[in-house]
Amino acid sequence: MKKIFFLIVIVGTSFFQISFAQDNSSSSPLLQGYFNMKNALVNDNAKVCSETALKFIKLLNNDNVEMPGKNTRGALLKQATQISRTENIQLQREYFALLSTNMYDLVKAGKPNKEAVYYAYCPMKKSYWLSESKDIKNPYFGNTMLTCGKVTEVLQ
Repeated sequence: MKKIFFLIVIVGTSFFQISFAQDNSSSSPLLQGYFNMKNALVNDNAKVCSETALKFIKLLNNDNVEMPGKNTRGALLKQATQISRTENIQLQREYFALLSTNMYDLVKAGKPNKEAVYYAYCPMKKSYWLSESKDIKNPYFGNTMLTCGKVTEVLQ
């Protein structure tokens, strides 16, 4: 009986260590989904942004990430749904600014980020966004003001 218990403990511990190690290898699918929306806005592509918002919603519903604050998941769902239901890029950018605030809270809490995430600010829009790169590619103005902004924080 003691041997069986000992074997269960060893196997369970090994499984936990393997899962934990794999979990730290890259950004989460949820964060990557956010980046996909951001990149669609950078490229002035409202249709792709709407499509990636739908994928983000599915990820959000399937992701077991613990959210900081009881309303974070609901807020993210609401904002992503609003983005997915329109191909008006100006509206998408308004909703994305709100989504970015909630994603910042999530990343700041240390939940989905496994690599450096850059928190950038657009002084013209007076809004922030998260980026997978320190290079500025502004989702609020796309090609019009692609490099407007600056990195204000690096989250790791």
